[in-house]
Amino acid sequence: MNPRNFFAELKRRNVYKVAIAYAVVAWLLMQIATQVFPFLEIPNWAIRLVIMLIVIGFPIALVIAWAFELTPEGLKRTEVADELLEKSRRSSAWIYVVVVAGAIAAGLFLFGRYTSSKQSAIAPEKSIAVLPFENLSGNPENAYFTDGIQEEILMRLAKIADLKVVSRTSTVRYKRSPGSLREIATQLGVANVLEGSVQRSADRVHVNVQLIKAASDTHLWAEAYDRKLTDIFAVESEIAKTIADTLQAELTGSERNAIAARPTENTEAYQLYLKGRFFWNKRTGQNLNKAADYFNQAIRTDPNYALAYVGLADAYVLMPFYGAGTPQDCYPKAKAAAKKALELDDTLTEAHASLAYVLHVCDLDFDGSTREFQRAIELNPNYATAHHWYGIELLASLGRFNEAIREVKRGLELDPLSLPINGGLGRTYYFARRYDEAIEQLRKTSEMDPGFYYAHWNLGSALAAKGAIGAAIEEYQKARALDDDPFVLGLLGHAYASSGNKMEAEKILNQLKELSKERYVSAYSFALVYLGLGNKEEALRLLEKSYQDRTGNDLVYFRVEPLLDPLRGERRFEELVTKVFTPKNGSSP
Repeated sequence: MNPRNFFAELKRRNVYKVAIAYAVVAWLLMQIATQVFPFLEIPNWAIRLVIMLIVIGFPIALVIAWAFELTPEGLKRTEVADELLEKSRRSSAWIYVVVVAGAIAAGLFLFGRYTSSKQSAIAPEKSIAVLPFENLSGNPENAYFTDGIQEEILMRLAKIADLKVVSRTSTVRYKRSPGSLREIATQLGVANVLEGSVQRSADRVHVNVQLIKAASDTHLWAEAYDRKLTDIFAVESEIAKTIADTLQAELTGSERNAIAARPTENTEAYQLYLKGRFFWNKRTGQNLNKAADYFNQAIRTDPNYALAYVGLADAYVLMPFYGAGTPQDCYPKAKAAAKKALELDDTLTEAHASLAYVLHVCDLDFDGSTREFQRAIELNPNYATAHHWYGIELLASLGRFNEAIREVKRGLELDPLSLPINGGLGRTYYFARRYDEAIEQLRKTSEMDPGFYYAHWNLGSALAAKGAIGAAIEEYQKARALDDDPFVLGLLGHAYASSGNKMEAEKILNQLKELSKERYVSAYSFALVYLGLGNKEEALRLLEKSYQDRTGNDLVYFRVEPLLDPLRGERRFEELVTKVFTPKNGSSP
C-alpha cells in the first residue's frame, strides 16, 4: 500500500481521532488514579494497575478503530458502515469528548494539588516537639542539667514508634529566639509541644511541664514534680508515659520497658553524663574533647553505665570531622566504646548507629554497617541521626541514591532545622549528580546559617561540577574563612588548578605541606590538588596511601565522587575501588 494512501485511510477510519481521544481520557484516568486514590487511601498497587491497563488498551483501541465504525445501528465493520450519514455527527462528537474530558482532568489536577498541600500542612495528631526547658535554678552552671532533662524526656518519647518526635537540634534554636507556639509547631511539622522548667536545689529537683495542642493553644496536660535527685529517672519516665497516653499513642511491651528504664543508679555518673552531652551538642573540636573527658569520668564512676559508652563513641566518631583527632586514632576508640555499650545493653539505638558509622568508614565493612544501621532504625524509627548517616554515609557511597535521598529526607522530617541533615541532603544530591537540586538545597542551608561552613564547601563542589568554577572558588573561600579544615584547602586548590590558575594551586600545596607538620592533613586533600593540576600519577599514589591509612570518609566515596571522574578507567584507580568495596570477612561484630 502506498504510504500516502495508508495515512489517508487512517484518517478516513478515524484512527487519529480515536488516538487523541484515548490519550485525553487516559490522562484523565491517570489523574484520577494519582490524585484521588491516595486521598481515598486506595493502595499504590491499584494506581500501577490502572496505568498498566491504560498502556495495554492503547493498541487494542487503535485496532478496533481501524476495523469498526460506530453507527446508529451499532458497531459495524468499516466496509459496511455508512460514512456519509454519520461523518458530521462523529466529527463534532469526538471534539466534545476531548473538551469535557480535558476540563474534568484539569479539575482533578487542581483538586489533587489542593488536597495534597492541605494534607502536607496538617501535622499528624501523634506528633510532638519538646522545647528547651527553662533553667530556674538561678545558677547558669546548672544549664547542663536543665538541657539534659529535656533531652532525656525527648529520647524516651523517641523510642515510641507510634509518635513522631522532632529531634533536639531542631528545637534548640527556640531557646534563643522563642516564637508563638503555633508558628513553632508549623515550622517543625508537629501538632503538639511540650514546655517545661527545671529548678535544682542541692539534692532535690523541681520539674514543671505542660503539654499544649499548638493549633488551638489548648493545654492537654500539666504537672509539677518535686522529687529527690535520685528519683529523676522516674520523673522522666512518668512524663513520657503520660504524654504517650494523652496523645493515644500505642506502646509495645518493649517500648514500655524502654521509657521506664533506669540507665544508672549512680546520680554522680548521671550528672557527668549530662555534662558530656552538654558539650557534645556544641559541636566544636575543643568541646568534643571536653565531652569525651566527662563521658570517661562517668564510666569510671559507673563502669556499667551503657549510655556513657554511647556518648564516648559519639564523641570519637565526630572528632576527625571537627579536627579534634585523626581517623586512625579516633575510629578504633569509637568502635570499642560502641561495642562495650552494646555488651551492656544491646537495645541502645545510638550505639548501633555509632557502630554502623565506624564499621563503614574505618573497617570498610559495608554489610556489617548496613545491619547495624537497620537495627538502629528498627529500635528507634524516630532517631534522625540514624536515617541521616544511613543515607549520606552508607547508601550514597554505594550509589543507591534513591534510597539514600529517601533516608536523608526521613531524617529531615524528624529534624527539619538540622543544619547537618539539610546540608547532607544537598551532598547526597551532589553524589547523585543532581546538581541543580544540590545547589538549591545547599543555598537554602547556607541561608539558614551563613556561618555553617559545611554547606559552603559542598555548594562549591556542586557549582564546580556544573562548570561554575569562579562561583565555586568563592564558596570554598567562604568555607575557609569560617573553618581551618585542611580538606577545604584541598578543594580550593583543585578549583584553582581546574580554572588554569596553577600558581595559586601550587601555593595551596605548600600551605598543606606546612600544615601537615602541625596537624593531621589527609593524603586525599593533597591528591585533589595534584589531580586538578593534571598529575594523575601523584594523585593515585596519594589515594593509595589513603587506603593504607584507612582514612574513612575519603575512601568510601571513591565510587561516586565526581571530582575523581578523570581517574575512572585508569587501571590503578579501578583496582583501588575494587579493594575498597570488596566484602570484608570477619570485620563485623
